[in-house]
Amino acid sequence: MTRADSQRERALKLLDRYGIMRLSEFKAVGITAATISRMSRSGELIRLARGLYQLADAPLDANHSLAEAAKRVPKGVVCLASALAYHGLTDQLPPIVWMAIGTKDWAPKDTNRTMRIVRFAHSLLMTSVETVYIERVPVKIFGVAKTIADCFRHRRSVGQNVALGGLTEALRQRKASPADIASHAKLGGVATVVHPYLEVLTINA
Repeated sequence: MTRADSQRERALKLLDRYGIMRLSEFKAVGITAATISRMSRSGELIRLARGLYQLADAPLDANHSLAEAAKRVPKGVVCLASALAYHGLTDQLPPIVWMAIGTKDWAPKDTNRTMRIVRFAHSLLMTSVETVYIERVPVKIFGVAKTIADCFRHRRSVGQNVALGGLTEALRQRKASPADIASHAKLGGVATVVHPYLEVLTINA
């Protein structure tokens, strides 16, 4: 077996195990960019984005875009409308993935068509983060109650109707309690905005 063949076999095994990989991750274990380029040209791999690869025959999850975004922005957390959709709290499928990162974290430049980056203060970025696995990729995503509060914090970006719809569905499906939502709204500085809606939606509950 030649060195190139050995690298190819290792690359296939890694992708079978981890689903999606960055070129830098291949290089870190001794697999060259030339090997990955050859595998891409031969059709064994598909290039999802710059420096991001997946097996050509890999089954795609309905939330594939979230897995891809998580690999492109390792420090990012799925947030706002994308988190609402993942948690089943909206019928609207966002055309882009909303990702939260820290105020000074690196962000990829070529995300205009696929991703919307939102910068969060460290305290808000670290709160209520869950890890789910999509196509074997660990994806960080905010919990339901925090997502609702964040949508109200960023209502000018996602839309007031989206925030209110998410709140309504979270309560109807009992995926978050009024107390949890109120707590996260207070942490996010939108308690006075969220409280009237909570009052109306829970008055007859």
